[in-house]
Amino acid sequence: MKTILPFCLLLASGLLASFGAGAAETAASDDPNQWLEAVDSPQSLAWVEARNRESLSVLTAKPGFAALEARLKTIYDSTERIPLVNKIGTAYYNFWRDADHPRGIWRRTSLAEYRKSSPAWETVLDLDALAKSEGKSWVWKGAQCLPLAGRRCLVSLSRGGADATVVREFDTVSRSFVKGGFELAEAKNSANWAGPNALYVGTDFGAGSMTDSGYARVVKLWQRGTPLSAASVVLEGKTQDMVVSAEHDFTPGYPRDIVVRMTSFYTNEVYLRSPSGKLRQIAKPDDAELSFWRDHVLLRLRSDWTLAKRTWPAGSLLAMPLKSYLAGGRDFTPLFTPNPGRAIQSIVTTRDSVLIDILDTVRSSVQEWSRPAGGWSVRRVAVPANGSVTLSAVDSDTSNEYFLIQSDFLTPNTLQLGRSGTDKRELLKREPSFFNAEGLEVTQQMASSRDGTKVPYFVIRRKDAPLDGSQPTVLYGYGGFEVSLTPNYLTSIGPGWLEAGGTWVIANIRGGGEFGPSWHRAALKENRQRAYDDFIAVAEDLNARKISSPKHLGIMGGSNGGLLVGAVMVQRPDLFGAVVCQVPLLDMRRYSKLLAGASWMAEYGDPDDAAQWAYISKYSPYQNVKPGVKYAPVFFTTSTRDDRVHPGHARKMVEKMRGLGQDVTYWENTEGGHGGAANSAQRARMWALTYTYLLDRLK
Repeated sequence: MKTILPFCLLLASGLLASFGAGAAETAASDDPNQWLEAVDSPQSLAWVEARNRESLSVLTAKPGFAALEARLKTIYDSTERIPLVNKIGTAYYNFWRDADHPRGIWRRTSLAEYRKSSPAWETVLDLDALAKSEGKSWVWKGAQCLPLAGRRCLVSLSRGGADATVVREFDTVSRSFVKGGFELAEAKNSANWAGPNALYVGTDFGAGSMTDSGYARVVKLWQRGTPLSAASVVLEGKTQDMVVSAEHDFTPGYPRDIVVRMTSFYTNEVYLRSPSGKLRQIAKPDDAELSFWRDHVLLRLRSDWTLAKRTWPAGSLLAMPLKSYLAGGRDFTPLFTPNPGRAIQSIVTTRDSVLIDILDTVRSSVQEWSRPAGGWSVRRVAVPANGSVTLSAVDSDTSNEYFLIQSDFLTPNTLQLGRSGTDKRELLKREPSFFNAEGLEVTQQMASSRDGTKVPYFVIRRKDAPLDGSQPTVLYGYGGFEVSLTPNYLTSIGPGWLEAGGTWVIANIRGGGEFGPSWHRAALKENRQRAYDDFIAVAEDLNARKISSPKHLGIMGGSNGGLLVGAVMVQRPDLFGAVVCQVPLLDMRRYSKLLAGASWMAEYGDPDDAAQWAYISKYSPYQNVKPGVKYAPVFFTTSTRDDRVHPGHARKMVEKMRGLGQDVTYWENTEGGHGGAANSAQRARMWALTYTYLLDRLK
């Protein structure tokens, strides 16, 4: 299946945008902390070093820190973790980090060998050796390979974990980079194979070639053996667009070239490109996600779509033959229509089927659609009722096999090999237990938000824990960009928090995707406060049930979740005993001018528009921290190499709160990108600092 929205939250990043003039710029000139937005200036880095020294001197000296950090690193480096694979040609490839390979190795094996408990692997590329030889802090960002043969691949590498990458052509037979092959300099690159000797490329072609969000505004066709400057233009977007990209669909029997102009995070135009280069736009709702599956088109709706006398509701998945669709037909087969509590989590295709992972009250079920005799038929795939699954095709072009990862909060992950048309699955791998789950229980509760909306949340705690409000509890949330928080094994939370007697809570608030587009749309732009109201309602419900109490209740969130906990911390300083705010957005006056921020205006609104700033200003944490108010102790973390959410958000908030005499702690990793950590050691340190901080403040 070729999905025409390749950009998700994990790719919502960009290059540093210039600070243009406007309402936000004028107001920001009065910001005494704006100098901290200069990421690598000597003054900023000296400030970071001082803050890191302060926090590390305290947290690393706490009882249990060293042991926890060591244990977490052992888990992250464990050879008993499941080595997830993807098929390239006839081999099964895996990228692997452990104690001997901190940056990682790209390796391969056969399926027969992979079935063994200790497979024999062949190393294809050693990133540690490459980093040492080139003197670069390379972090793996993936490889895109030509289908079928799989010999030639485009390898993406990042300095220190940033989203910006270099791209180099790699030969998997000789296990070396191709001399004189395709290569792109560091940028927010988009590179897709157009054939064995051509690429569709979006990169920084020079002045004016990038969008305000820092992505490619222009996509070009680059032929082998010619300079990049000779590449021909395929499509140019506008500077206010998010990105323009193109790709070739290599499905046997159904080749096509697809060009996409993403006009915003949630809207796009899709074109088919002829061999002569002519573009034909495919008619569809602007906010619908369009995919190709063999001779069919799949449409996933974000809003209601009325055709003739029928309205297809938001959240539906519709299918019909592409030829008929292009001719103007609209006789869809509905593969999924939503109802309260049910929404699509993901869609995966094999050669002959469409697999839909459906969330039903935030638990997975799977439907399999196929066309054995020309008409559609459906069957329910057997999966456990109280967990989550992750699906991926082994080879969607030629095979009916798929991988299924099964997990819940307390049960270690299993990897199974399934096949369309049957519930018989082969157990390939099973992870060991990384923490002691004996005596723990999982419950799902409902809180009532300010407007009466019922908000579900999961509670993971000891069965014998007293309901007297004394339990150290962490409430985690996100609430944005259609991201769903589902039951997944608590690999680090288990040893870091649950074994210490803590309670962990996950809130499925509006803004997420747990109940489809309407759940997300309910907290967009002028309605953003609803997400914060939902989170506050869950916190109040925890206290009312005496699962916790304000003194012992902490909150945590990262990225958009960092904005969530920042806003709630400011709005309800009485409700929490500690806050962990990770790689956050906080200055919503300037967010659209920093890095990829412009791409998120479809989520939050435009702060340069007076009417929109009127509602953004009510929750923007940086602007709403006030003198004379005692806020909960807060721990901010970020990364110098985060080129998605600017580290200036966290830096400025810390400096402002320090000036107000607040209890604030700060740690900035010098690598790690938006994930906060670039290797197991950094990851172990980041989470050991986090759990140590929370336990110290909430006990």
